[in-house]
Amino acid sequence: MAYTNGNMLKSVDWITICIYLVLVIMGWFSVCGASYDYGELDFLSFETRAGKQLVWISCSLGLGFILLMLEDKLYDMFAYILYIGMMLLLFVTPFLAEDTKGSYSWLKFGPVSLQPAEFAKFITALALAKLMNVYGFTMKRLSHSLSAVGIILLPMLLIILQREMGSALVYLSFFLVLYREGMPGSILFAGICAIVYFVVGIRFSHELLPDGITSLGEFVVLSLIVLLSALLVGVYCQRREVVRQILLYGGGMILLATLFSVFMLPFNVIWLIYVVCGALVFYLLYLALRYRLHNYFYVALFVIGSVVFLYSADYMFGKLGAHQQTRIEVVLGMKEDPSGAGYNVNQSKIAIGSGGLLGKGFLNGTQTKLKYVPEQDTDFIFCTIGEEQGFVGSSVVLLLYMALILRLIVLAERQHTRFGRVFGYSVMGIFFFHLFINIGMVLGLTPVIGIPLPFFSYGGSSLWGFTLLLFIFLRIDAARSTR
Repeated sequence: MAYTNGNMLKSVDWITICIYLVLVIMGWFSVCGASYDYGELDFLSFETRAGKQLVWISCSLGLGFILLMLEDKLYDMFAYILYIGMMLLLFVTPFLAEDTKGSYSWLKFGPVSLQPAEFAKFITALALAKLMNVYGFTMKRLSHSLSAVGIILLPMLLIILQREMGSALVYLSFFLVLYREGMPGSILFAGICAIVYFVVGIRFSHELLPDGITSLGEFVVLSLIVLLSALLVGVYCQRREVVRQILLYGGGMILLATLFSVFMLPFNVIWLIYVVCGALVFYLLYLALRYRLHNYFYVALFVIGSVVFLYSADYMFGKLGAHQQTRIEVVLGMKEDPSGAGYNVNQSKIAIGSGGLLGKGFLNGTQTKLKYVPEQDTDFIFCTIGEEQGFVGSSVVLLLYMALILRLIVLAERQHTRFGRVFGYSVMGIFFFHLFINIGMVLGLTPVIGIPLPFFSYGGSSLWGFTLLLFIFLRIDAARSTR
């Protein structure tokens, strides 16, 4: 039976579309509130931010309809072609773009500016889905895993070259997809360890042990590496005697050296921990050869990789711009900067707190109307919701987002093809990452890295990018009933 547009409209998930429409409408009212100036009530004027956003919304609705009308096989057919074209565009963007608040990621076409990084998300998701849909693909095969990781990291690196760190970090959400499709839990564990190493290493890098010489940050991270290696040996090699030896000799030497440095003769304990880590690596390699068990070799790689990451992360942190370093240091509690990097967050907290339970009402916010919150209609638009709609309104918005994410998981799990499932989880991961980071940023829980709140933040690039992600997946889902 031919698959007509009428059949497609019956098969499309209207629950998700309704959630999308509600979020877009609420987003437009939030832009109105955030960009409103006293005495200006013509929200439909194209001279205002609200009027311009209405144009973007209208275009997005038309774009969504077109995406639903297209044949779903086209997305699979042209995935790689679109990916190659987008990578070339990302590569040339820094050479064509003008400096916009320190980044070179916006291309101007007359009065319109577009950010290619926003559109690269759905194209990367399509390419990843096409790769993983190949017969025989498995995350357990190294060549397959490296190909999938390469598809994710390439646009990420190109966007970093544009000095757009926030958009680049969004691509970390694709690793949730890899985990769902069979990526070993050890890799996810390594990723969590990397985050802990970075936070602890940077946060306590300038603090010293009581001996006055040893860096507390390096000491804690290197000690964690020894402890976690013992844990991994116990889990993956199941040799309790080896675990006891690592903890007894490795941990014992670190403890004795620390006590000696603090109470007797001060010296840099870090150098001794280097020796412990080196000896640990050689011991694990010896066990791998003796028992012919590859898991010992992987634990040794974990130790080496952890030490390398610690110092490469410190090097990369030093290469960040001064304002980016300051933002991270403010979030980690290393600096108090209420008039500089912490100003946005402090004003945002004040705006949200002033909204109380029910809010001050539409257009009645004082913090946002007096423009105390920078970027209040883009990256910090959630503070407008908190001030005008209060705790109740903010909770409604968060519940709508939760409903959208849960619905995307349901749709992804019911796909008949791996292509649809991978793309669905990619969409879910991107939405979740944006939501978590943006709201955490507004509340001061995550660094200020500048990523939009889906369907709420002002701007056409982000709205179109999220619409493309969502409606391509809805089209793929609508076609599943014909297979």
